[in-house]
Amino acid sequence: MPQEKITNVSVPVLDQQAAKAFYMEKLGFELVVEAEMPDMDDKWIQLKPPAGETSISLVTWIPSLSPGSLDGVVMSTDDIDASRAQLAGREVEVTDVTDAEWGRWATFRDLDGNGWVLVQMPEREE
Repeated sequence: MPQEKITNVSVPVLDQQAAKAFYMEKLGFELVVEAEMPDMDDKWIQLKPPAGETSISLVTWIPSLSPGSLDGVVMSTDDIDASRAQLAGREVEVTDVTDAEWGRWATFRDLDGNGWVLVQMPEREE
Protein backbone atom coordinates (compact mmCIF):
# COMPACT_ATOMS: atom_id res chain seq x y z
CA MET A 1 0.00 0.00 0.00
CA PRO A 2 1.31 3.50 -0.76
CA GLN A 3 2.36 5.54 2.25
CA GLU A 4 -0.78 6.99 3.82
CA LYS A 5 -1.43 9.34 6.71
CA ILE A 6 -4.42 10.63 8.62
CA THR A 7 -5.06 14.21 7.58
CA ASN A 8 -8.41 15.08 9.17
CA VAL A 9 -10.60 13.90 12.05
CA SER A 10 -14.34 14.64 12.21
CA VAL A 11 -15.33 16.13 15.57
CA PRO A 12 -19.09 15.93 16.18
CA VAL A 13 -20.50 19.16 17.62
CA LEU A 14 -23.89 20.71 18.27
CA ASP A 15 -23.05 24.32 17.33
CA GLN A 16 -20.26 24.82 14.80
CA GLN A 17 -19.62 28.47 15.62
CA ALA A 18 -19.42 27.87 19.39
CA ALA A 19 -17.10 24.91 18.79
CA LYS A 20 -14.94 26.96 16.41
CA ALA A 21 -14.57 29.67 19.08
CA PHE A 22 -13.62 27.06 21.70
CA TYR A 23 -10.96 25.41 19.54
CA MET A 24 -9.49 28.72 18.39
CA GLU A 25 -9.65 30.70 21.65
CA LYS A 26 -9.07 27.96 24.21
CA LEU A 27 -6.80 25.56 22.30
CA GLY A 28 -5.10 27.94 19.88
CA PHE A 29 -6.20 26.11 16.72
CA GLU A 30 -6.02 27.98 13.43
CA LEU A 31 -8.80 28.23 10.86
CA VAL A 32 -7.91 26.35 7.67
CA VAL A 33 -11.19 26.83 5.82
CA GLU A 34 -14.77 27.87 6.51
CA ALA A 35 -17.06 27.44 3.53
CA GLU A 36 -20.73 26.95 2.76
CA MET A 37 -21.71 23.39 1.91
CA PRO A 38 -24.02 23.01 -1.10
CA ASP A 39 -27.59 22.00 -0.24
CA MET A 40 -26.92 22.15 3.51
CA ASP A 41 -27.38 24.67 6.30
CA ASP A 42 -24.01 23.71 7.72
CA LYS A 43 -20.51 24.84 6.83
CA TRP A 44 -17.27 22.98 6.27
CA ILE A 45 -15.17 24.27 9.17
CA GLN A 46 -11.65 22.89 9.28
CA LEU A 47 -9.11 23.80 11.96
CA LYS A 48 -5.61 22.69 12.87
CA PRO A 49 -3.31 23.03 15.84
CA PRO A 50 -0.44 25.44 15.18
CA ALA A 51 2.23 22.72 15.05
CA GLY A 52 0.09 19.89 13.70
CA GLU A 53 -0.34 18.25 10.34
CA THR A 54 -3.68 16.60 11.11
CA SER A 55 -6.67 18.92 11.10
CA ILE A 56 -10.18 18.57 12.52
CA SER A 57 -13.55 19.27 10.93
CA LEU A 58 -16.47 20.38 13.07
CA VAL A 59 -19.36 18.22 11.85
CA THR A 60 -23.10 18.30 12.53
CA TRP A 61 -24.34 16.34 9.53
CA ILE A 62 -23.13 12.77 10.17
CA PRO A 63 -26.07 10.98 11.84
CA SER A 64 -23.92 8.29 13.46
CA LEU A 65 -21.73 10.91 15.17
CA SER A 66 -23.67 12.56 17.95
CA PRO A 67 -22.16 15.65 19.59
CA GLY A 68 -19.70 14.61 22.27
CA SER A 69 -19.31 11.03 21.04
CA LEU A 70 -15.64 11.34 20.07
CA ASP A 71 -13.20 10.18 22.71
CA GLY A 72 -9.49 9.53 23.06
CA VAL A 73 -8.05 11.82 20.40
CA VAL A 74 -4.41 12.26 21.33
CA MET A 75 -2.59 15.58 21.04
CA SER A 76 1.15 15.57 21.73
CA THR A 77 3.13 18.24 23.53
CA ASP A 78 6.78 18.61 24.44
CA ASP A 79 5.93 20.29 27.78
CA ILE A 80 2.78 18.89 29.34
CA ASP A 81 3.05 21.00 32.48
CA ALA A 82 3.11 24.24 30.47
CA SER A 83 0.35 23.02 28.13
CA ARG A 84 -1.85 21.98 31.04
CA ALA A 85 -1.30 25.32 32.78
CA GLN A 86 -2.16 27.18 29.59
CA LEU A 87 -5.40 25.21 29.17
CA ALA A 88 -6.38 25.76 32.79
CA GLY A 89 -5.58 29.47 32.40
CA ARG A 90 -7.99 29.58 29.47
CA GLU A 91 -10.70 28.03 31.67
CA VAL A 92 -10.57 24.56 30.10
CA GLU A 93 -11.31 21.82 32.65
CA VAL A 94 -8.23 19.65 32.42
CA THR A 95 -7.21 16.79 34.73
CA ASP A 96 -4.00 16.72 36.70
CA VAL A 97 -0.99 15.28 34.89
CA THR A 98 -0.55 11.54 35.39
CA ASP A 99 2.86 9.92 35.14
CA ALA A 100 3.03 6.55 33.42
CA GLU A 101 5.84 4.31 32.28
CA TRP A 102 5.18 5.26 28.65
CA GLY A 103 4.84 9.03 29.24
CA ARG A 104 2.83 11.75 30.96
CA TRP A 105 -0.79 12.63 30.19
CA ALA A 106 -3.85 14.68 31.10
CA THR A 107 -7.36 14.77 29.65
CA PHE A 108 -9.92 17.44 28.82
CA ARG A 109 -13.24 17.76 26.98
CA ASP A 110 -14.56 20.33 24.54
CA LEU A 111 -17.91 22.15 24.87
CA ASP A 112 -19.82 19.11 23.60
CA GLY A 113 -17.96 16.56 25.71
CA ASN A 114 -15.60 15.20 23.05
CA GLY A 115 -12.61 13.76 24.90
CA TRP A 116 -8.99 14.66 24.25
CA VAL A 117 -5.78 13.27 25.71
CA LEU A 118 -2.75 15.53 26.04
CA VAL A 119 0.44 13.45 26.01
CA GLN A 120 4.13 14.07 26.55
CA MET A 121 6.26 11.10 25.57
CA PRO A 122 9.60 10.58 27.32
CA GLU A 123 12.70 11.69 25.46
CA ARG A 124 14.41 8.81 23.74
CA GLU A 125 17.99 8.07 24.48
CA GLU A 126 20.02 7.33 21.39
